[in-house]
Amino acid sequence: MKFRPIGVVGDIGGTHSRFALVDEAGHIRHPKAYEARDHAGLSEVLATYLEDMTPGRYPTLAVLAVAGPVVDGEIEFTNIDWRISEGELVGTFGFESARLLNDFAAQALAAPVLEAADLRRLGPDLRGSDAAPVVVLGAGTGFGVGGLARSSRGDIPIAAEGGHASFAPSDAVEDQVLAGLRTKYGRVSVERILSGPGLFELYQALGRQLDLPATLADERAVIGADRTGNPLVDQTLDRFCAILGTVAGDIALTYGARGGVYIAGGIGPRIADRLASGGFRSRFEAKGRLSDYMREIPTALILHPYAALVGAARELKHMEGRGL
Repeated sequence: MKFRPIGVVGDIGGTHSRFALVDEAGHIRHPKAYEARDHAGLSEVLATYLEDMTPGRYPTLAVLAVAGPVVDGEIEFTNIDWRISEGELVGTFGFESARLLNDFAAQALAAPVLEAADLRRLGPDLRGSDAAPVVVLGAGTGFGVGGLARSSRGDIPIAAEGGHASFAPSDAVEDQVLAGLRTKYGRVSVERILSGPGLFELYQALGRQLDLPATLADERAVIGADRTGNPLVDQTLDRFCAILGTVAGDIALTYGARGGVYIAGGIGPRIADRLASGGFRSRFEAKGRLSDYMREIPTALILHPYAALVGAARELKHMEGRGL
């Protein structure tokens, strides 16, 4: 290895664990992904990465972006049976300092520094306010939300659990979807629809409503059948994008995110053409008396495969600068 890593960063979700080393300039190096299901816990998979990349010597700092709420320096993951604390990371690996950061807060840190090639514009070509908050949200194994407050003193990531806010239907079709999910789950959160499992729930619900055969096995098959002419798949993916637009608009209003709204997560890039086709943006803007306000907010899809690692690296450089 021809550079001295100052730290290690990670992006730990319900399906994949991704890691990279950070060089002195704050750039990520040697990213590598692992299947979460192949490992018993976060310490095990992190040890595997470090032994692969820096055998016998560990970096001094660590920032891990994690899928779920971090409370008092500890995370109990929402969609995988793992838990870890910052203290355990320091004790196990001998780090001088370790930080757990919500994964979408990490992506929010990354958003302002991503290159144009790492983004796909959704809707009109707008420039957001450099001084206004930014929001990143998206669907994968679950639904994540993070924000970024901007000031002369620097950017401050804001963790959130907006995926567990209540789902609000926008028309009669979504009323019926909500009614069916309420019978099954009781309270229905955004994540019950805007996630991988939720996409499949939506596919099955629309199949019943439209009397169309829902023969595909899971959400991967539904996404894989995009552009094949399957009418139920078309209805499902268009509806998914529309609901995502509504939720993104709600969150933008809540944060005052005139700096921009970014879509992340595992599903967005796989249905990028659908997101860009108009349904997402029209529902994003459809906020009644605040529609003019919404039309000035730029929206984009994050294409960078390691955006959370980029954000975690920014946080790690801040830690280094504070002497932590």
